[in-house]
Amino acid sequence: MDLPSQVSRRRFIGGAAATAGVLTLTPSDLALWAQGVPPVSPAQQGVRRTVSEAEWDSFAKLSSNENCYGPPDSVIQAMTKAMKYANRYGYPDGDITQEIADHHGVKPENVLLGAGSGELLDVVGLTFLDANKKVVGSDPSYGSVYQQATTIKTEAIKVPLLDDFRQDIPGLIAATKKHYREVGFVYLCNPNNPTGRIVTKREMKRLLDELPEDMPVLIDEAYHHFVDDDDYATSIPYALEGRPVIIARTFSKIAALAGMRLGYVVASRELVVKMRAHQTGTVNALVKWGGVAALKDTASQAQVKQVTIDLRQKAVRDLKSLGYESIPSEGNFFMVHIKRPVQPVIEEFRKRTVLVGRPFPPMLEHLRVSIGTESEMARFATAFREIFTGAAAAGAKSGR
Repeated sequence: MDLPSQVSRRRFIGGAAATAGVLTLTPSDLALWAQGVPPVSPAQQGVRRTVSEAEWDSFAKLSSNENCYGPPDSVIQAMTKAMKYANRYGYPDGDITQEIADHHGVKPENVLLGAGSGELLDVVGLTFLDANKKVVGSDPSYGSVYQQATTIKTEAIKVPLLDDFRQDIPGLIAATKKHYREVGFVYLCNPNNPTGRIVTKREMKRLLDELPEDMPVLIDEAYHHFVDDDDYATSIPYALEGRPVIIARTFSKIAALAGMRLGYVVASRELVVKMRAHQTGTVNALVKWGGVAALKDTASQAQVKQVTIDLRQKAVRDLKSLGYESIPSEGNFFMVHIKRPVQPVIEEFRKRTVLVGRPFPPMLEHLRVSIGTESEMARFATAFREIFTGAAAAGAKSGR
């Protein structure tokens, strides 16, 4: 079912004008947005037709793995109260770092904040890919780390997924050892984006035990909160053991703060000190207080998790009944094998006001679908039938 609407745009900041009126997004921008590619700026593209707020709101946004319900009231209230600090450079921040440390049973010196985990993935790249060092990781996976490597003029050593779309742990170990002198760190997204498959706790132990003991390992746990598999475990205890692991977490997913930008890493004090030198310090006052409230509101997170799992399982069952198999996922998204090139299908969904995920080479016949509200998933199901079942019926009539 749909959760009650958690956020009223005009309720935020005591009814102030929190809506933007229009967004400078063209139809082509929307197609890019559906693929997870940021639209170019007006300066790059010139004068463009604007898209109204109403038009933008008309889309079912199943493209970016967001929490479709918005922050709970507890978080909205905390951020609204913190608005009084908006004009200050220095302000009380709710002891956000201490709250995160307490949440994980670590010390504040083991925590580094960032403007979303995306900033922190970049910080890790800047810290450990100096002197042309390379990153080792799975392919496909979340591409930000690999893009950062390219930006700073180094490379990624990518290890293909296994036939069942799990990450190849022996392959990652072998690639790291083979290129040991060239590798700055190993990257692992768990659960993996875009497939949703987990690295089990046994596999993680094997990876960390068999890699060189001084090799930093960045473990991205952006979707940790949605996992319902007993074979999975967070890797934060490895940081407490003093291993060179960096665990990245975000408030963008389960806590619904993607637009507010808050994330953190947990690591040894030595690694945090190294990374801090590359940090920008761009976390805003409001989201720090929102993050504190989100950590404490476990009931809202549990509700979102359960509804998300239920809707994901229903969508996968419905697609299977139509003859389309999905990869087993433990995230707030899944990938379905559509048996045809994915790019034109993305555009067909957009025409029906449904935004779905971008292509993930080399899996170019798989479509990633984020889990939306019950009504958004119904719109996806309707669009899917129109695109696939309708096309099959038309082909049968024409004798093809």
